[in-house]
Amino acid sequence: MRIVDLLKKDAVVLNAQAGTKEEILDLLVGLHEKTGNITDKDTFKAGIMKRESEGPTAIAEGICIPHTKNEAVKTPGIAAVTVPGGVDCDALDGQPSNLFFMIAAPATGSDVHLEALSRLSTILMDGDFREKLLKAENTESFLKAIDEKETEKYGEQVKEEKTEVTKEAAGYRVLAVTACPTGIAHTYMAAEALEEKGKEMGISIKVETNGSGGAKNVLTKEEIEACDAIIIAADKNVEMARFDGKPVIRVKVSDGIHKSEELITKAVKKDAPIYHHQGGAASEEATDSEGLGHQMYKHLMNGVSHMLPFVIGGGILIAIAFLLDDYSINPSNFGMNTPVAAFFKTAGGAAFGFMLPILAGYIAMSIADRPGLMAGFVGGYIAANGTTFASAFDSSISPVSGGFLGALFAGFAAGLIVLLLKKLTEKLPASMDGIRPMLIYPVVGLLAISLLMFAINPFFSWLNGLLYKALESLGGANSIVLGMVVGGMMSIDMGGPFNKAAYVFGTAALASQVESGYMIMAAVMVGGMVPPIAIAISSWLFKSKFTDNDRKAAPVNAIMGLCFISEAAIPYAAGDPLHVIPSCVIGSAVSGALSMAFKCTLMAPHGGVFVFPVVGNALMYIVALIVGSVVGAVLLGFLRKPAAK
Repeated sequence: MRIVDLLKKDAVVLNAQAGTKEEILDLLVGLHEKTGNITDKDTFKAGIMKRESEGPTAIAEGICIPHTKNEAVKTPGIAAVTVPGGVDCDALDGQPSNLFFMIAAPATGSDVHLEALSRLSTILMDGDFREKLLKAENTESFLKAIDEKETEKYGEQVKEEKTEVTKEAAGYRVLAVTACPTGIAHTYMAAEALEEKGKEMGISIKVETNGSGGAKNVLTKEEIEACDAIIIAADKNVEMARFDGKPVIRVKVSDGIHKSEELITKAVKKDAPIYHHQGGAASEEATDSEGLGHQMYKHLMNGVSHMLPFVIGGGILIAIAFLLDDYSINPSNFGMNTPVAAFFKTAGGAAFGFMLPILAGYIAMSIADRPGLMAGFVGGYIAANGTTFASAFDSSISPVSGGFLGALFAGFAAGLIVLLLKKLTEKLPASMDGIRPMLIYPVVGLLAISLLMFAINPFFSWLNGLLYKALESLGGANSIVLGMVVGGMMSIDMGGPFNKAAYVFGTAALASQVESGYMIMAAVMVGGMVPPIAIAISSWLFKSKFTDNDRKAAPVNAIMGLCFISEAAIPYAAGDPLHVIPSCVIGSAVSGALSMAFKCTLMAPHGGVFVFPVVGNALMYIVALIVGSVVGAVLLGFLRKPAAK
C-alpha cells in the first residue's frame, strides 16, 4: 500500500512547536484519533510507549518513526509532523529529530505497517527529499513531495497500486443483499449494520435491500464483477443468477444484524464457496450447512411475504366495511347493507380471494423458480375452492375450502412436482431446452397438481372444517391460554420464526371469518405491539438502568410499537437478551391473554393503533395493551442491571 494512501491530509501538522518527546508523541496520537484511525487513545498510546521502551524509533538524520500494531487501530494509517527546531528522541546519531511519521496498524491482518516502515525508511535517506519536506509550505505540497518520491523510487509497483486504488474507488470490495419475509424492519436493520461496520473497518460496501417497496440500491453488473465477494443476508430467496462465478456467503438476515463484522471479514478474505447458478431451485441451495428446516422456512416466508399485502389491504377494507355498515338492516348481510360498506367489502374481498393462490404460488416459485409459479397458483386456487373429483362431476355436491393448510400443501407440492420434472427432463437434447419451460413444465405441472389437489382436497376440507369448529368452540380458559401463547410468541424473537409462526396462525384464523378467529388476530397484534412500548416505558421509569442513547431512542421505539413493528425492540434484546426477552414475553403474554378474556376482535391483520377504530371492544383492547406493556416494563426495570456510566 502506498504511503499517501495511509497518510490523510488531516493527519499532517507542519512546523509544530514541541519541547519534549512526550509532547510530540501525544500530538501524533491525537492526529490518529482525529482522523478516526483508532478507537481508544489510551490503548493506542500504551502500544506506542511499549515500542519506545524496547528501543528508540528515532533512526538518524532527524528521522523518527514511532509505530505499533495495536488492537485499538481500526483503520491502518500514518500521522506526520515536522518540528523545525527538533526534539531529542534518543536518536542513534545523538541528533534531535525533526521529521516524525507515526504508523498505526491493526492487531490482526496484513503487516501493512512493516511495508510502510520499509518504504519510509528508504526514501527518507535522501537528504534533499528530507529538506523538501521540512520546507513544505502547506500540507498539499508535503503530500505531493512524498507521492513523487515514492513513484520515483518504486516505479511500476506504485503505478499498479494506484490502478488498484482507482479500481476500488470506482467500485466496492464487498456487496450485500438483505431481505426478510415482511421486508420492513430486519431488511433495513441488517443493511444498516453491514454499512456501519464496513465504514468502521475501512472497507467499501454496498447493500441492496429487498424490502416491501421493492429492491433499492440495486447492485450493478460492473459492481458485481469488481467486488471481492457477496453477502446474502436473507430469510427469503433473492435473485441469484447475477452472482454466478463469485464467492457468495449465504446467512440468515439476523446474522447480518448481529454478525456483520464476521461476515465482512470473510468476504474480504474471499472465504466463501464460488456460486454456480444452474437455474431453478438447485441454485438456491446455498450451502450444505443450510438445514432442511430453514429451507422450508424460507420457502414458506417467500409465500407469506407476497401474500401479506393482499391480507393487509383486503383485511383493513373489510374491517372498514363492517365499521360503516348498519347491522340492523339485515344481520345476515352485514358488511354489504349500505352502498359504501358494499364497496369496501367487495374490494377487500377481492384482495382476500387472491390470498391463498398467492401464498401457494410463491412458495412453489421459491422452490422451483419461475416454472413453479403457475402450478402453485392453480394448486392454491383449487385448495381455496375445495374442488374434488366428486364436486367437479356432481354439481349437487358443495365443495368445502381446504383453506390455509390446503394452500400450504399445494405450494410445496407444486414446487416439488416442477423440480421433479426438471430432473426427469434435464437429459433431453439441448435442442429441446426451449420446450421444457414453454410446454412440459406448464402442461404436465398443471395436470399433476390438479390431479393431486382434486384427490387430497377432501382431507384438507375435513381438516379445515375441524379447525373452524375448534375456533368456534374456543371459550373461557381455553381462549385465554391460547391468547397468552400467541401473544408471548410474538416477543420471543421479535420478527423471527416464532414471531412469524404466531402471525401466520393469526392471519389463518382471520381468514376463517369466524369471531374466535378475529379474537386470535387481536391477541397476536397486541402481543406484537408490547415489546417496543414496554422497553420505552421501562427506560422512562428506570432511568439508571438505561444509557442516554437508550432513553433518547425510547420515543421512537414507543411509536414503532404503536404501529405494530415488534422489530424495534431488537437492538435492546440483542444487547441484553437474558433480561429483555423474558420481560417482553411475559408482558406480551399478559396482553394476549387479556385481549382474549375481554373478547376483543380484530378483522384487520396489521396497522397497530391506526386500526383500533375497527377493533371489537376497543376500550378494553387498549387496557390490555397498557397492562401488558407496564408489566413488561416493570419486570425489565427490576431484572436489568444499572447501565455503565
